[in-house]
Amino acid sequence: MPLGLQDLQSFNEIYGTTNNPWDHGRTPGGSSGGSAAALACGFGTLSIGSDIAGSLRTPAHFCGVYGHKPTLGLAANRGMVPPPAPALPVDLDLAVVGPMARTARDLTLLLDVMAGPDPLTLGVAHDLTLPPARHERLRDFRVLVLDEHPLIPTGSAVRAGVNRVADALVAGGARVERRSPLLPDLTEAATLYTQLLFSGSVARFPVGAYEQLRTRAAGLSADDQSLGATRLRGMVFSHRDWVEANNRRELHRHGWRQLFAEFDAVACPITPTPAFPHDHDPNLLERRIDIDGVEYPYFDQLVWAGLATMPGLPATAIPAGRSPEGLPVGVQLIGPAFEDRTPLRLAELLEQKIGGFQAPKEGVPPGVRRGRGADYAITIGFAAGGRAAGVSPP
Repeated sequence: MPLGLQDLQSFNEIYGTTNNPWDHGRTPGGSSGGSAAALACGFGTLSIGSDIAGSLRTPAHFCGVYGHKPTLGLAANRGMVPPPAPALPVDLDLAVVGPMARTARDLTLLLDVMAGPDPLTLGVAHDLTLPPARHERLRDFRVLVLDEHPLIPTGSAVRAGVNRVADALVAGGARVERRSPLLPDLTEAATLYTQLLFSGSVARFPVGAYEQLRTRAAGLSADDQSLGATRLRGMVFSHRDWVEANNRRELHRHGWRQLFAEFDAVACPITPTPAFPHDHDPNLLERRIDIDGVEYPYFDQLVWAGLATMPGLPATAIPAGRSPEGLPVGVQLIGPAFEDRTPLRLAELLEQKIGGFQAPKEGVPPGVRRGRGADYAITIGFAAGGRAAGVSPP
């Protein structure tokens, strides 16, 4: 796992670098990259991940496995905050814990175990009953398919994965649309997500580092509305700023309710590219990602993950094919709030149409069984390590 669980990669000075099972020169994603790599290598049938910026969905996408980001608040997240924080009830904004697996059905199996209020808080007075999936047959689903974002391009490999899912939906008789006036504004959604994410991520920074950020933010031009400027301003948000952003978030949540009155799910990218080469530059703001030969700021790729995270919607990551280089490509299925069974059921139906998990042809340690094991071993934790999992020593 990365330091502080705050990266799209998985490496640290204690355990070293976790490699992608499909290409050891690339990342498995993060922060739950170890969980995804272990699943892809056959170390267990079930695993657990955390997700605030795609930390569960991105590793699933990069490693070719399944992952589900639950509705915000659906599963108790006590214990997910790394030490030295005690394992007490915590009400984290944006962040969730969720299941990871090699089949869509296994996601539902583990979510049924994880879902429910913390017995120390809401569980004292509340029980959980999730509504059933809206439909059981593919032809009954109504799906909005997105493959373009106004703030960052979608790479050709990921676009092909989205189109493969769209084609399977059409072939199965589902109603598929490519545009809808009901979709909340993607630019404002990305802005709100960036503000809320980074206002929380620097909350524990030392005073000196925080003051440096305040100085840098004060020097920004008022005309600079880039995601980079939005990140910096979000890092030094006042409580008043946060309340304003949160109020605008509620408007977006209402917009999603209106959209899901007409659609059952939204299929879209998780990140613009498949797994990228390891990049351990300690200055995360200086990192870049390559999208079809053009470089973009590293954190700009979070906009797709944030589409579901900002309003707290459930999202299921599914394998959707391979890139020309043979790397896994995933797609996320976003569903209505607290209707997690709907995108999960859609994931099961699509698995029957386009296939699901495939074990890496190379890099799997000798003696490790591929596919589903007869026994339900579970990788507990937010990242799994070990040299045989493709983890390099420090």
